[in-house]
Amino acid sequence: MGAAVFFGCTFIAFGPAFSLFFFTVAGDPLRVIILVAGAFFWLVSLLLSSLIWFVSVHLSNQENASLQYGLLIFGAAVSVLLQEAFRFAYYRLLKKADEGLAAISEDGKSPISIQQMAYVSGLAFGIISGAYSVINILADSLGPGTVGIYGDSPYYFITSAFLTMAIVFLHTFWGMVFFSACEKRQILILGVVVVSHLLASGLTFLNPWYKSSLIPIYMLTVAMGIWAFITAGGSLRNLQRCISCKSFFGRNKSYNVI
Repeated sequence: MGAAVFFGCTFIAFGPAFSLFFFTVAGDPLRVIILVAGAFFWLVSLLLSSLIWFVSVHLSNQENASLQYGLLIFGAAVSVLLQEAFRFAYYRLLKKADEGLAAISEDGKSPISIQQMAYVSGLAFGIISGAYSVINILADSLGPGTVGIYGDSPYYFITSAFLTMAIVFLHTFWGMVFFSACEKRQILILGVVVVSHLLASGLTFLNPWYKSSLIPIYMLTVAMGIWAFITAGGSLRNLQRCISCKSFFGRNKSYNVI
């Protein structure tokens, strides 16, 4: 039973992310490099936020439960702000790299667009964030023990898996919207991304009332997904073409099918 829970939750949490990686990133060495570097930036932000939380806990009264819970919320907020700060730093680094790639290319164009960089870096943040948040839970799912035997919710593992999947998607969408806002110097949209990230992080403190946290987080995920789709140049017409398997070449009959 433990193995079934482990593999089931793993596929729920990371199945979509690994599919995106395999079909859209793995075939391009440059995208793989951007993904690995993005994961490194997220880990550095986590290291700094963990250090701040660790110091604040040891400088406070550790016997005060309410104070420690407040410091936990403080640490989560600091972590979100540092993640977004490092997302901006990574944007600046990729922007410089993009200019360098364009300068050395024969046609004067970069082999990868800012939108593609935004998608890959967001996916990197999402994968490493999801892995960090759920890896210990997956290890516990192998047993020994039974979740809910003392009256706790039996949906702990499955809910954590779906929450991780949402976080992976959210980071991908946040990355796309964030980079677009940086390109257009839209400070308000940058603020919306940060606030939505804080909201998603804060909603997790409602657990184990999973309905109160998971449903709003997925509503936020859908909203950010639509926003990212529009930001990337998507439209309802393009979506209809994709669903109906129509493209420019499908309308243009001047090509040969071999």
